Amino acid sequence: MPLADGLLNHDLDPADRGPQDACGVFGVWAPHEEVAKLTYFGLYALQHRGQESAGIAVSKSTARGAQIMVYKDMGLVSQVFNEATLESLGNAHLAVGHCRYSTTGASVWMNAQPTFRSTASGGLALAHNGNLTNTLELQEWLHQRDDSAESLLPGVLSHEATTDTSLVTALMATYPGLSTEEAAVEVLPRLRGAFSLVFMDEETLYAARDPQGIRPLVLGRLERGWVVASETAALDIVGASFIREVAPGELLTIDGDGLRSRTFAAPEPKGCLFEYVYLARPDTMISGRRLHSVRVEVGRTLAREFPTDADLVIPVPESGTPAAIGYAEQSGIPYGQGLVKNSYVGRTFIQPSQTIRQLGIRLKLNPLRDVIAGKRLVVVDDSIVRGNTQRALVRMLREAGAAEIHVRISSPPVKWPCFYGIDFASRAELIATGLTSDEICRSIGADSLGYVSLDGLVAATEVGKDALCRACFDGVYPVELPLSERLGKSVLEDAHSRNAARTGDDGLETATVGVGAADALSRP
Repeated sequence: MPLADGLLNHDLDPADRGPQDACGVFGVWAPHEEVAKLTYFGLYALQHRGQESAGIAVSKSTARGAQIMVYKDMGLVSQVFNEATLESLGNAHLAVGHCRYSTTGASVWMNAQPTFRSTASGGLALAHNGNLTNTLELQEWLHQRDDSAESLLPGVLSHEATTDTSLVTALMATYPGLSTEEAAVEVLPRLRGAFSLVFMDEETLYAARDPQGIRPLVLGRLERGWVVASETAALDIVGASFIREVAPGELLTIDGDGLRSRTFAAPEPKGCLFEYVYLARPDTMISGRRLHSVRVEVGRTLAREFPTDADLVIPVPESGTPAAIGYAEQSGIPYGQGLVKNSYVGRTFIQPSQTIRQLGIRLKLNPLRDVIAGKRLVVVDDSIVRGNTQRALVRMLREAGAAEIHVRISSPPVKWPCFYGIDFASRAELIATGLTSDEICRSIGADSLGYVSLDGLVAATEVGKDALCRACFDGVYPVELPLSERLGKSVLEDAHSRNAARTGDDGLETATVGVGAADALSRP
């Protein structure tokens, strides 16, 4: 069921697209279990990480032996799969699945995952969460290997690779004399950036995580098998017990002989701090802490750092709820529900009329006027990107009779784009790049504005600052970024566009400071 482009998760205003999630990956090795259905429910639990396409690959027993089958399409997990398609993927003992938000390569069927390649010994299906930063280098390497005498189909692999994921899959397929595990050991050390990979051949499930461990990946145990997934919440859904996180720089191999582990690169942990803000589900655990608890503690920190006199603390649902609870607990100000969210507007493909567009976030949120009228409000949200959503929200609350509106944000100002699997706005569009907090406060029309400090957010995670990627907040990128990799997610698809984008002295259009936010103080 192909779907058009449209509103994605965390969008309260269709005209103000916020940071989009990374992808979700899931893999299961479990003979005598319905692995396709387990993968379906695992992906369902990871739907928040990507809504553009979904896919499942299985190793299916046939009269000619095991054979990999892949079913994928554009849309949500529940739109791509039904009982009939899952039944067609039955009689399998291992599977990998993926739900995608495109951070490299266009949102088209060809780029949906898992990707598949034929190898000398069978097939290879691979799913990827993250974003590589050396894709052009890998593309050149693939050209060299693809033109060699060892290539099964010279020139075909490199021609068809339009995403970083398809590059990795194709590279692994260029080692006909090696097993899948041995080919992975050749390729994985050459990858740079963020990658949590789940892949398979006909008999074996594999999982690998980049040396920095930027994107999450966990290992779980079924009664008769193993599961790997982006988040622990997916393990819970399928009844798997959490064993541990896949270590940075680790390659896991799971087959009939059990579980094996090897290190392909020295670990240098730099887990994504934005996962703690809202990318991961609140019921997920990272580094031993439930994210709901972390977010509540961030709210308490916000109350200590930015206290105010108010009558009511309300969240912007749903991602602002845990921090609002913490703010209320710490401040002693009552917590309440002041906004009602329409849960069924997660994706809309109908372009609103001008009249509806002016209503903005009312498509998703509506105020409880009896609760809000005459009250001094603390409104807790997770982040401010362009400021359009908060500006419309403040206006709506004032129209509902709020006496004062004090906005509190449970992340520091987002000033830098992400190159590791989150699709932020360009730096020119980030309002915090060009304006101070006081200026942003005036821009959105609030009575006061407070962002949690970076140190306060880090302390709430109970993970050392040096073990976290904080790049979107402080501009310190843990993996080197070649210039060519900063030019957008179509870097492999359109070289002409890449050249056209080089406009500044450093050749980087998106590094212009504050252009998109410069008029924020004068916006209506």
